[in-house]
Amino acid sequence: MRPIGNLLVICTGNVCRSPYLERRLRQLLSGQDVVVESAGTRALVGADIEPGSVALLDAVGADTTGFASRQLVPAMLDRADLVITATQKHRADAVALHPRALRKTFTLGELADLVHDADLAGSPEAAQAGPDTPWASVVVDVARGRRGLHPARAAAESDISDPYGRSSEAYHLMSTEIESQLPSVVGALTTGSDPHPGP
Repeated sequence: MRPIGNLLVICTGNVCRSPYLERRLRQLLSGQDVVVESAGTRALVGADIEPGSVALLDAVGADTTGFASRQLVPAMLDRADLVITATQKHRADAVALHPRALRKTFTLGELADLVHDADLAGSPEAAQAGPDTPWASVVVDVARGRRGLHPARAAAESDISDPYGRSSEAYHLMSTEIESQLPSVVGALTTGSDPHPGP
């Protein structure tokens, strides 16, 4: 099985949006050779996942244990094969912190747009990748190559809303925004797990 690689998810405090996405990706990619981590640009270091996100993760059977908020540092960006951010500002902040991360950093909405109808298994990038190349790196290369085909979303359409300190309805909105993008992203990340993909 080809490894998916290291995925890093970023938001602000690393207690609402990025933990939700981290734990959902871990759940949906269970059984794959993948590491999913998260961090915040202004993290509440050591804090647990906010109860609003915990309730929604519990509802879908995702594991919420053993979490502690972490501050984003360059080394995290350096070792990640794919970086997914909650908003365009998080993407800009990550790239400012570690400019070499530019090529592999996308908002969740941008990444979903770029890969949702891509023929990843049949792509030149997949054909050129060695058997040990993390599939996330192939996804990154294909997504980058398709940027000109898909105009970037406006921030209002791309950004995942921040529910921190707000009502349960705000958490449900966050969840809905993330869940609507997840199928395309998870589908792209799992395409490389079959060594003999069909047509």
